[in-house]
Amino acid sequence: MSDIADRYLAVWNETDPARRRALIADTFTEDASYTDPLGAVRGHDGIDTFIAGAQAQFPGLVFTLPAEPDAHHNLARFQWHLGAPDAPEPLVIGFDVVVVTDGRISAVGGFLDKVPA
Repeated sequence: MSDIADRYLAVWNETDPARRRALIADTFTEDASYTDPLGAVRGHDGIDTFIAGAQAQFPGLVFTLPAEPDAHHNLARFQWHLGAPDAPEPLVIGFDVVVVTDGRISAVGGFLDKVPA
């Protein structure tokens, strides 16, 4: 399941709209849902719009995995960091749980552990 987490973060890190959209199609089912404390969206259009908004809010920051995902059956959970590429500490820390269906993400439940004041 580390591959799915890597693909998921690649989507969040892709700033070119056309490439991001192609990654979304490869990574998420067409009716995938994404829910976190800041919003809830469904489908490729909703996910793309949500990610573009986050990128506009945090320009130049990148998502990284601080550890390997924990997974069983069709579920995976992993923590992620968002920060400047050269920063010693992440600006935001979150935790996501994903449901995988036929090799693509069909649902994401996101949690924010550390956010800027």
